[in-house]
Amino acid sequence: MFTGLIEEVGVVSSIRRVAGGLSITVAAGVVMGGMRVGDSVSVNGACLTATDVRGDGFTADVVAETEQRTTFPRMRATQRVNLERAVRADTRLGGHLVAGHIDGVGQVLSTARSASSILLDVSAPPDLMPFIVDKGSIAVDGVSLTVAKTADTWFRVSVIPHTAGVTTIGGLSPGAEVNLEVDMIAKYVARLLHGRGSGAAESSGLTEDALRKLGF
Repeated sequence: MFTGLIEEVGVVSSIRRVAGGLSITVAAGVVMGGMRVGDSVSVNGACLTATDVRGDGFTADVVAETEQRTTFPRMRATQRVNLERAVRADTRLGGHLVAGHIDGVGQVLSTARSASSILLDVSAPPDLMPFIVDKGSIAVDGVSLTVAKTADTWFRVSVIPHTAGVTTIGGLSPGAEVNLEVDMIAKYVARLLHGRGSGAAESSGLTEDALRKLGF
């Protein structure tokens, strides 16, 4: 479990295809504190398990399911990535509950900068839009953000300068692909509606196909 509050930006040292998926090595510093083989770490929002740990970085496997749902197939060496260790039970939850299970890939449509924030308009797969609501939470490349506006096929987030400066979000430009994880609470609500029958779910815009893609 994660919070969506990024601890540092790491750099991909290598990414290569292996049997069953990909193997990614990331150079990092802050998140290496106390990290051991088997620990969970969020890389651009995807929960991965460290298979090798050194003082200056770690290696993790990306299984086929994660590969299919994320931007990892297009990832390249030297790319900067958002990193967060799994949350501890005795720490503050400053963002929102993030599972690290990517629901789909979005694309940055436009960016607008002001003195106080960066506005990002991001497209989302149609089956995810019912789970994205105004003032709700969403994780974009692992960063916990608040939805400022929604439309039929896209949503807007407002990013404060601090978040833009300590994550990769500030460097995104139109056309960039991003990993999306919708709010976990929205998923549970969808599951409850699904249990009451397809009519209840579809009246809320939650189609059988959308629920199935999220594992319901």
